[in-house]
This record gives sequence, structure tokens and C-alpha cells, in this order.
Amino acid sequence: MGKIHNVEKLTDNRFVNLYHVNATSVHNTPVSYFVASRAKAVGELKLKTGKNDPDGVIIYSLYGEKKDRVVLIRQYRYTLGGYVYEFPAGLVEPGEDFHEGAVREMYEETGLVFTPLHVDPAFEKPYFTTVGLTDESCATVYGYASGEISKAAQEDSEEIEVVLADRNEVRRILKEEPVAIMCAYMLMHFLKDEEPFGFLNEKL
Repeated sequence: MGKIHNVEKLTDNRFVNLYHVNATSVHNTPVSYFVASRAKAVGELKLKTGKNDPDGVIIYSLYGEKKDRVVLIRQYRYTLGGYVYEFPAGLVEPGEDFHEGAVREMYEETGLVFTPLHVDPAFEKPYFTTVGLTDESCATVYGYASGEISKAAQEDSEEIEVVLADRNEVRRILKEEPVAIMCAYMLMHFLKDEEPFGFLNEKL
């Protein structure tokens, strides 16, 4: 196993920071690595704490009387210089349960009321997003959305279009549009499975 010697914080931003890791690999060669993180300080990095508390929450939600549409957002991302389809998502506030965070974020981004499902923890625990780049992890919350779409609670920095997509629109999106990978995998389930949340009944 590689050995980390020291970590240096390089930036001081509100939402994400860059850290330099000085290490030695398992082959006894020097390693200079950079990690993007939601952590505010070196001591809060997951490589320091050994804990996997969720930085954010991703919301997979069905909509409509027949539960035959999925709630998506089409959001402008500066990282891409363009729009990408995603699930509603956001950061978990300090001390906030991520289920509560999901309800809050759904309302803020879409104006919809979100009712989470109670599922096996294995389906919703925080998983890592892009481990070659960041120590960020996100929990996934599943449930149902209702109400009317509204942009009233969106932040001024956000550019979000809410999309209630049926299976035909999901097929088009997967074929033609940029999609966040975590969203794309779930949309493939949505297309194939007669009961989109059926897999949540599996006993692990």
C-alpha cells in the first residue's frame, strides 16, 4: 500500500478546494497527487478521517399518478461550458440528515415536494463519485415527487430547467444529450424495469 507523507491545502474556496498530496507508492516511487475536495481543511479530508460521511445527496424521484415520469434537471455547468442532464442534487448541510437534505434540495431546485422511501441502507449509503479526482461521496435518496414546478427557490448562480421525462424522452436524452453518469445508470434501470424501484426490494 502507498504511504502518504503530507498534505497541503492549495486553495480557500467555499464549495471545493484543491489539496496536494506528497506520497510514496507501493513500488517505492515518489507520488505527487492532487485531490479536489469539499473539505474545508486538511484534517477534514477523508484520507485523514477514514470516514465516509456524505458530502452531497442525489435524488432519484418518480412523478405523476402512474409514477411513469422521472424528475430530471437540465443544468448549465461551468465545468463543461454547456448543459447536462442530472438528477436533482446538492450538498448536505452540517448536521443535516441526508434524507432531509434531499427534501430541501428537491424543493430548492424544482419547487416540487419530495417524499423519500425507506430502503435498505446499502442502496442509499454514500458512494464515491470520481475517485481519481476527488474524495467526494454522495448518498442517493429514492422517492416520489408531487406539486407544481417552480424556480422561485433556485439560487441566483443556478441555471436549471426542470424536466419530467417519460420513457420516450429518457431514451432520447440517453442517445442525444450529455448526462451525468450517476443519473445515466439509473435512467437505464428506468427504461428497462417495469417497476423502476423494484430493485430496492432486493435483500442484500
